[in-house]
Amino acid sequence: MKLLLAGIVLFLIVEANAQWYKFPGQAVQGSRDMWRAYRDMKKENVIGADKFFHARGNYDAAQRGAGGRFAARVISDGRAAYHWIKDRDLEEIARDQEANRWGRNGGDPRRSWRYWVNGLPHPISEEDDYQKNIFNMKLLLAGIVLFLIVETNAQWYNFPGEAVRGSRDMWRAYRDMKDANWKNSDKYFHARGNYDAAQRGAGGRWAAKVISDVRERGAGDSAADQEANEWGRNGGDPNHYRPPGLPSKY
Repeated sequence: MKLLLAGIVLFLIVEANAQWYKFPGQAVQGSRDMWRAYRDMKKENVIGADKFFHARGNYDAAQRGAGGRFAARVISDGRAAYHWIKDRDLEEIARDQEANRWGRNGGDPRRSWRYWVNGLPHPISEEDDYQKNIFNMKLLLAGIVLFLIVETNAQWYNFPGEAVRGSRDMWRAYRDMKDANWKNSDKYFHARGNYDAAQRGAGGRWAAKVISDVRERGAGDSAADQEANEWGRNGGDPNHYRPPGLPSKY
């Protein structure tokens, strides 16, 4: 029961805090929305329509979630910085950024005349054929920079999966201990479960510690069991605790 309770608690903790794992995917989708808006702006080639497409790209990206909103802001600010270096037209940059923010904050130019100009077809085509086009170099550079930022700092997204797999390792050790029913074998299985879980990574190590601490709370042989838990979690060979005669399949 203790192990089952620990597993349920672990699952609830991971599930309740796992929405952040969607951030990288949202950022990629948001980058695509920004690219589609840029592509359509070039395709339509309507004078004065750039604010409409700025707002539309930011709006679509922001609808993806926090990651999409982040991508839209990074790309918009990067584009503004490029134009500041190129022509230093601060008034035009300010108008562009106003349209960017308006779209990012929920303003949909398809449902408003705020950035509409004559000659712009309505509604704008939303067909997803961006893969047939070559990325504009400026947007491609922004996408690469965004990807590198996310990828460099994204190892944390492995934590929930490692924790789940580590919990399974702990459960397998507990199941085998009950199945073997071998005298003085509990320390071996404690060490083995912790060892296997820790090999999964930081998430597995964390899961092993949580389950071990919950299981040993109030147990009569807690100190000795925790010593075996820590031995396995720190990379110690579980065979250090293997009792004589324990079947080799364990």
